Amino acid sequence: MSLGGAISVREATKVYDPDGAGVLALDHCSMEIGPGEFSVVVGPSGCGKTTLLNAIAGFHELTEGQIFLDGQLLSSPGQPAKPGSDRVVVFQNGALFPWLTILENVAFGPLAQKKLEPPEAHKAAATMLETMGLSFIAHDYPGQLSSGMRRRAEIARAMMCHPKVLLLDEPFRALDALTKTVAHQFLMEVYDRERPTVFFITHDLDEAIFLASRVYVMTTRPATVKKILDVPLPRPRDFRLLASKECQILRAECQQAVRDEALKAFSAGEREM
Repeated sequence: MSLGGAISVREATKVYDPDGAGVLALDHCSMEIGPGEFSVVVGPSGCGKTTLLNAIAGFHELTEGQIFLDGQLLSSPGQPAKPGSDRVVVFQNGALFPWLTILENVAFGPLAQKKLEPPEAHKAAATMLETMGLSFIAHDYPGQLSSGMRRRAEIARAMMCHPKVLLLDEPFRALDALTKTVAHQFLMEVYDRERPTVFFITHDLDEAIFLASRVYVMTTRPATVKKILDVPLPRPRDFRLLASKECQILRAECQQAVRDEALKAFSAGEREM
């Protein structure tokens, strides 16, 4: 089980300057995410959600403000960005190596970081694939799999190094509704066992409510936190929970907050960043 993983975002501001345009993506955004919290971030397209995720991941510097992980400074103006194995990202478009089998893909992280020797890495990868219900495709290649299986394999690979923080940028966006519910169940099983801190971006409000310990609703660009919605639903969770009155109330509250910001974004002609 993961230890630590507290994320502190303090007045984070990010300005992109393509061709001198000076685009303000984040504007004094602050949030406190506890260790082991499953935080889900929703907001209009192009509002700056991915910008914040990339800053936490250590892919770029902030213009103003600071980000801390367990009290250690990750990002601040003028400080080189600091990616690390304590934070792992699963992207929208996938990043499995097509020339490696699924077992080899899942074992890649510990081998590249020289944390395990090949026999141990492959044994651990086989165990992780079994947990994700993917043992039967261990020796297949990514191109042979459905998109849902590839997504689950990527999460298995991400969890192989037991990161403190798992960052997911709309990982299930391209999946159909039925496949998505299966992917959710396997993700929740891994989360319940490992308890990493999760930072999960989505536009799907049912997905947000089902997965989250807490939902952060972002304003339209420049992004800051508009509303924080606690989700006090018991774990482990079953997809039938979405039909409950509690879920419907939470979803309606979340939908209203997001809709107001989406209308603002639409009126302003905002685009994805």
